[in-house]
Amino acid sequence: MEFEPARTALVVVDMQNGFCHPDGALYAPDSEAAIEPCRALVERAREAGASVVFTRDVHPPEQFEDAHYYDEFDRWGEHVVEGSWETELVAQLEPTDDDLVVVKHTYDAFYETQLEGWLDAHGIEDLVVCGTLANVCVLHTASSAGLRDFRPVLVEDAIGAIEDDHREYALDHAGWLFGEVTERGEITFA
Repeated sequence: MEFEPARTALVVVDMQNGFCHPDGALYAPDSEAAIEPCRALVERAREAGASVVFTRDVHPPEQFEDAHYYDEFDRWGEHVVEGSWETELVAQLEPTDDDLVVVKHTYDAFYETQLEGWLDAHGIEDLVVCGTLANVCVLHTASSAGLRDFRPVLVEDAIGAIEDDHREYALDHAGWLFGEVTERGEITFA
């Protein structure tokens, strides 16, 4: 699967301490296992001249106080609270000044963020998506990309999940409904 660097962004979803470090509130070993595959993809994308985007899930402490229905703290417990160590990207994935870091407050990195405008301004059409969690923020960000006419390609061996069934469901759903699925070894930049 070949990508033109000038039209491609690697989107690294939520590779943060809260999800990938054993001390994180929503730690999953599989999310930690995705660090090295994501790091390798970031390196390849940068070497090719493709854009790199990191998302960070960050919740202000009061975000869900007046929620009618959407309350992630109720569903997951408090996690990645604004200002906490949990919100930081893992040490192995340091953004550079050329990278975009998107702070989001929901599962979808496009919802009320600068992501779509930034991608449009940079002529990006194809998104190579990795990160965590497969069936939550990865799935919702990739589906939102497809609905906005970007081409989302999920990298199955660089995506973390709580359970293997969750990743399998997310990848099957994405491949069937709005995107494509591939492995790291199949990606080339030209």
